[in-house]
Amino acid sequence: MTDGILLRIDNGLARVTFDRPSSLNAMDFPMARRWKEVAHEVTSDSAVGAVILDAAGPAFCAGGDVVAMATTGASGIDVTETADAIHDGIRTFAEAPLPMVAAVQGAVAGGGLGLMLTADYVVASENARFVSRYANIGLTPDLGVSTLLPAAIGQRRTLQLLLQDRMLTAAEALDWGLVAEVVASADLVTRVEQIARFWLDGATAAFGQATRLVRMGAGRTFAENLADEAATIGASFDTPEAKARVAAFAAASAKGRS
Repeated sequence: MTDGILLRIDNGLARVTFDRPSSLNAMDFPMARRWKEVAHEVTSDSAVGAVILDAAGPAFCAGGDVVAMATTGASGIDVTETADAIHDGIRTFAEAPLPMVAAVQGAVAGGGLGLMLTADYVVASENARFVSRYANIGLTPDLGVSTLLPAAIGQRRTLQLLLQDRMLTAAEALDWGLVAEVVASADLVTRVEQIARFWLDGATAAFGQATRLVRMGAGRTFAENLADEAATIGASFDTPEAKARVAAFAAASAKGRS
């Protein structure tokens, strides 16, 4: 049983795939619990150097499974427990020194926006569409949307999505800074794999620490961030990977001056 999420780890690359295509990959409680488990499994595996987040079927993620909530007699407590499990997974990925790229196709709605923004780099297909729809059903943002969305596109544009029934095209999402790239649908898988491979073939640990520093910075004081930066670059400098790269850079610089 996958409980709606597939996990494959191969040669340092973890691929996390939303796999409830018949429900537009909307999260019910089993899927929420699985997301939390996968996040802890991936981030605790020292062999993993990069993560791809993608989805099966025509849509990336429709957020929480409101239909399931409405038809199973779920209470507000049940909804909170589901959100808490998903939030645990989001936080676990966000705090880990591990870069993640998302491959986004079709609809991204509600909490799907927050799950998408768990990734550090988002590549969207030309058919991707982005919408809030929380207020349409009398609900409020969850899955990190109230924090991650304004961090990505600013408070005013976030409120345009939350307070109006507005849908962004892939081109508009690119213009707003919600996604990093837009590619043809046929090229989505290849492009995302290229990005992940770039991280794995390069200074993998440094890429991971860069994502952690940026992610954690918003919730701390400037002094705390500076202290973390100093400690992190010092620790990085002593790693075999950095020593080899710094030596190569120094040698190339010296050759260029001669």
